[in-house]
Amino acid sequence: MANSQSIESLLNKNSSQNVNDETVQDKFNIAQQKIKIKEMEKFTKQKAASLGVSYIDLLGFPVNPTAIILINEEEAQSLSVVCFFYNGKQLRLATTKPKDEAVLTLIKNLADKYFCQTEIYLISEHSLSHALKIYKTVPRFRAVERGVKITEDDLNKYGSNFNSFQDLQKQITKVQTTEIVTMILAAAIKTNVSDIHIEIGDKEIKARFRIDGVLHDAVVLDNKLWPKIIARFKILSGVKINITDKPQDGRISIYLKNDRLDIRVSFLPTAYGESVVMRLLRSNVVSLGFEQLGIKGRSFEQLKRQTERPNGMIVTTGPTGSGKTTTLYAILKKFNNPETKIITIEDPIEYQMAGVNQSQTNEKYTFSQGLRSIVRQDPDIIMVGEIRDLETAEVAIQAALTGHVVLSTIHTNNAAGTIPRFLSMGAKPFLLAPALNAMIGQRLVRKLCEKCKKETVLPEEQLTRIKELLEKLPEIEKKDIDFKNLKFYKEAGCDACQNIGYKGRVGIYEILIMNAELEKIILTGQVSEYDIQANAAKNNMISMVQDGLMKVLDGLTSVDEVFRVTE
Repeated sequence: MANSQSIESLLNKNSSQNVNDETVQDKFNIAQQKIKIKEMEKFTKQKAASLGVSYIDLLGFPVNPTAIILINEEEAQSLSVVCFFYNGKQLRLATTKPKDEAVLTLIKNLADKYFCQTEIYLISEHSLSHALKIYKTVPRFRAVERGVKITEDDLNKYGSNFNSFQDLQKQITKVQTTEIVTMILAAAIKTNVSDIHIEIGDKEIKARFRIDGVLHDAVVLDNKLWPKIIARFKILSGVKINITDKPQDGRISIYLKNDRLDIRVSFLPTAYGESVVMRLLRSNVVSLGFEQLGIKGRSFEQLKRQTERPNGMIVTTGPTGSGKTTTLYAILKKFNNPETKIITIEDPIEYQMAGVNQSQTNEKYTFSQGLRSIVRQDPDIIMVGEIRDLETAEVAIQAALTGHVVLSTIHTNNAAGTIPRFLSMGAKPFLLAPALNAMIGQRLVRKLCEKCKKETVLPEEQLTRIKELLEKLPEIEKKDIDFKNLKFYKEAGCDACQNIGYKGRVGIYEILIMNAELEKIILTGQVSEYDIQANAAKNNMISMVQDGLMKVLDGLTSVDEVFRVTE
């Protein structure tokens, strides 16, 4: 019996030893696996840095189910990509193949579909495997598409018989409230409107369209319809219907067959009700290329050379609505290629551009703070939406002096006003002079409708003034002008242009290039706009009004239009 107990004890001891050995082996394997995963993540992080993309480990990130289902499971597995964050404005995607053509195409398609800023992250195979398992835990429901859907059928339904504002007025009184709102939006889209103004008075509701920079009355409605119309706009914009005594900002997204629109909506309390202003932002506006800006001749060649320099600052100037953002995006498009890292900070992001890292300011993320962070991201090209203060100006100047191309805007009336504006902020002259490459002054003029424009004869006094301005052009520009046979055109009005006489807009520009003499003037620290204009004239700069008059001679616009925006 004693021997039996001894053998049993021995067996139990051996069994216990085996269990302990297995536990140790398991712990060893787990520890080894953790080390392997840690090394894998370390390698992935290093690879991300070398590729110039962000890195993330999704094991510690709370992935939102509404984000992950934006890409179906089969596509996520085949392309090794997942969407891990979505808040209606931003999409963040993680992949093991950030440079893969199919992945980049998918990301572009998602940006187009949801009108969101996208950001791509590199993840490890282990992190991807973890993320793909999340598909098994989320219910299979269809993602809700943001925004109001206006189809081609809607546009045809409400726009087929719409050739003028009179037609819109006749049709809009025959439809229901929900259709009134859709009809206004459809008419605005068809007429290429930039802004829609809905205003309530004591007797009527008025809808006005801003076309090519000028407001036009579009339709008048009975103010009894106001409660339903304002409620409809608020529902579409995603703002609170019951708040009427405070300003509100909303957004409407419209998806069309070959385009998408993001409409920023502002509600402002007024005496008779809320004023509604909608800004229509078209995604296809970004397709405008550098060569299509309308800069011509010597000015074009000068600016082209400045965009080819490896560092320095190019600044566009002009009032709100003068096309500064469009010019910057066209220059960005020229820079945009796989070898170049482009980062922007904007307020707000107006147009999505594939291949460009776009960020947006907020209360805690200012232009100056964002710019400091951007410089640490190893960019080649930096775009700053606007230089408003000394801190932003100093960081931008420093970036331009340390091997970056910096693009930005500043509020002055012309190119010559750029330097005094910088100095009035407190920028140091000895840093500003070598940092600035080019200053672009610009305005937008309406283009004459090609179908109805007609030749006109100018008063003798006006003709004399125009000839004096054209005589001051550089010889290379002047040689093509027949001063004895100058032709001028004016607006007429037809169905094609809503009887306005103008259709579309084109920029008029002045390009001020930094030169040695101008640097010396800046270094004195006492610089006036007059001194800079004198230097510009001496160096044969074509002024905005001269550029505008050359476009008048080309039949693009009218004399009245050029003087309207420049004087």
